This record gives sequence, C-alpha cells and structure tokens, in this order.
Amino acid sequence: MRKPVRPVLVVIAHGSRDPRHAATVHALVRRVRSLRPGVRVETGFLDFNIPSVHGVLESLAAEGVRDVVALPLLLTRAFHAKADIPAVLRDAPARLRIRQAEVLGPSPLLLSALERRLHEAGLTPADKPSTGVVLASAGSSDPEAIAVIAEIAREWRHTGWCAVRPAFASASLPRTEDAVRELRELGCARVAVAPYVLAPGFLPDRIARGAAEADVLAEVLGPAPEVARVLLERYDAARTPALAAVGA
Repeated sequence: MRKPVRPVLVVIAHGSRDPRHAATVHALVRRVRSLRPGVRVETGFLDFNIPSVHGVLESLAAEGVRDVVALPLLLTRAFHAKADIPAVLRDAPARLRIRQAEVLGPSPLLLSALERRLHEAGLTPADKPSTGVVLASAGSSDPEAIAVIAEIAREWRHTGWCAVRPAFASASLPRTEDAVRELRELGCARVAVAPYVLAPGFLPDRIARGAAEADVLAEVLGPAPEVARVLLERYDAARTPALAAVGA
C-alpha cells in the first residue's frame, strides 16, 4: 500500500516593510526544513512581502498538490488568526484540502526559547533569583491574546525569576518602559527585557526603545531551534486527523 503523501506546510507570516522581518522568517523556515527534510515547507505573507499566501496556494494547486497545512506564524490567537487568515484560506483554490494549524503559543518550548535569548544576552541561571524580566509582546486589542500573555508571565515567574511582568508595544498597557520601572521599584537587582516576538520590525523596535533603562535586552525569538520545533508540533497536530482518515 502506498504511503500517504505528507501535506505541504505553508507558513503564513504577517509581512513587514522592514526587510529584517522577511529575512528572519526565511531563516526560521530553513531551520524547520533542516529538522524535517521529508516535509515540503513554503512561506506566504499576508502583506508587504512576496510571495503572498494566495499566490503560494495558487501555485500549489497548479502543481497538483491536494493537502496543505496552513500554519499561522503567530504567538497568540488574535485578529489575524481568527479573521484574516481564515478569510485568505476560504479564497484558496477549491482543489486544495487545507487545515489551519494552531498558533505557536503558548508552549513550554517558547519559554525555553526566551531563556535561550536571555542567556545569549549575558544572563546565567545564577542570575535568575535577582533578575526581573519584562515579557514584552507586540500587543493586541483581543482580550484572549492579552490574557494569554499575562498567564505566560505568571507561569514563567515560577521558574525562579525575581519577578516577571508583561508589557505591550501597542494596543494594551503597560508599555515596556513602565514595566522596567516597576521591576526596579520592586527591588530587582537587575532588569531584563525579553521580546516575545518572532521577527524584527516596527513594534520590536519600539520594545527596544522601551528597554533603554533595562540592564539586558534579548534578541527576538527568530529562528531559535525551539521555535522551529513548535512549528513542527503544530504541523503534526493539524495533519493527524487527515492521516487517521486514510488509515495511516
């Protein structure tokens, strides 16, 4: 019996006028391919960059591809995951069977990636009890997304940091600089800012400016190996029902 063809993984990124954004997305996708060479991985952008999501799906359909897992390159379930991406997928060629995977967060692997970035910025495990961390996200007007960020901060605090506070670059409060000051007033000997964002751009730059009074500013998550592993976890979870349906 012929083994079923694995669905093509289409990574859907937001896109940005900042060229660092697309470069970081492509670096992450290359890491995903290296971890799972048997899976075809394509990248499409919602805005600003090419190829567009629609263009990628049209090309796949023209090649004769049938099964696709569309994976939002997003950390929370906010407007893009709930509205924009489903709308784009509804306009896809009818011959494609598309499953939309879950967004990347929350995940313990993402917490590991955050700690990786902080260690790369100079912190050590011995610094944790005296260091307060600002978990700085892009921000959202979606209450569900905001609640998720707050819960991640609470969970991360229990791993040994002096304190962890969420902050937002847009739409919500507090801002990064306010959270930095709060941790100073709380008595943390050191304050670090951990951007909970995937790629550079306008809002991550705002986070960096807000971290001016912090002692440590970590890099964005980018192509961290833990992020690539989360992508593959979401892909596997989305394709499982399709495999079960054909008895694989």
